[in-house]
Amino acid sequence: MQQTIVRVICAIGQSGQLGLHGQLPWEGNTDPEYVADVARFFDITRGHVLMAGPKTIGAVPEFARTDRTLVVLRSHMDPEETLKQYAGRVVFIGGGPPVWDIYAKYVSHWDVTRLPYDGPADRWFNPKWLTASSSA
Repeated sequence: MQQTIVRVICAIGQSGQLGLHGQLPWEGNTDPEYVADVARFFDITRGHVLMAGPKTIGAVPEFARTDRTLVVLRSHMDPEETLKQYAGRVVFIGGGPPVWDIYAKYVSHWDVTRLPYDGPADRWFNPKWLTASSSA
């Protein structure tokens, strides 16, 4: 049976900031590096599976809904069974800390962009996710 390739692509601030009040701390920033990061996210995930919580999937713009498979993750879903449904495909796990706490051990590739943001946050990148990988 083919293996599911599990990846994460995310951006963090200078101190590892991920979120603030339920959104990206730099949400809406139109400086070139932020715009390029969003474009890169949609380019890299095109044609693949994007799994995330309902809020993250709900935020995917209309233009990006037709060229990738979107899967809403729920807390009752078994990670291994969920990932097996996409054997042979690349699956990107989104949604931030609550989701990555569960799926980190399945991730074989973390693509982290460090943005120039250096302001407040209430969600942070946990470096332990990088070493949680297993051969699952």
